[in-house]
Amino acid sequence: MKKEEKGQIIESISALIQQYPNFYITDIAGLNAGQTSKLRRECFNAGITLNVVKNTLFAKALNASENEDMKSLVETLVGNTAIMYTTVPSAPGKLIKKLQKEGFSKPVVKGAYVQDCVFIGEDKLNQLAAIKTKEELIGDIIGLLQSPIRNIVSALENASEGKADTDKIGAAKPAAEEPAAEAPAAEAPAAE
Repeated sequence: MKKEEKGQIIESISALIQQYPNFYITDIAGLNAGQTSKLRRECFNAGITLNVVKNTLFAKALNASENEDMKSLVETLVGNTAIMYTTVPSAPGKLIKKLQKEGFSKPVVKGAYVQDCVFIGEDKLNQLAAIKTKEELIGDIIGLLQSPIRNIVSALENASEGKADTDKIGAAKPAAEEPAAEAPAAEAPAAE
């Protein structure tokens, strides 16, 4: 490969790193043609860009980055490497877990750069799959903030319904007693 071609590939890798805030470094070696085709289809459906790269070229792109944390991922570039670029932080993790349930032995996570954090090792897969997006976190926070308000509104509604029920019960008792009070008054004139 010529130096110019290498430079173009490094530039395209750098552009993908800037375009996608999250990426997973994986090993997909050993997948047969059918499994590779299914992996690529699933990645496309999930909005994940999958690229097989040369370790040396990806390492140069990482080292060219101004982000020091990203540079620590160079140590994971051993053996065959495929990069999964995404805007949804947990999408590749969830996809890998889904494929593992279907019997796939690969892809294996070597490392990941997700939400400005570095993850190294396959043992981080569950953690990566559970990461929430900023929008999901905001929704959770809003739900937590609304929960006490809902409880207060519910308590107030129950209290007002309870008061209305006691008012109805209280109003019914005096109405029932009034005719009984009239009956003795009717007897009194008859006694005269």
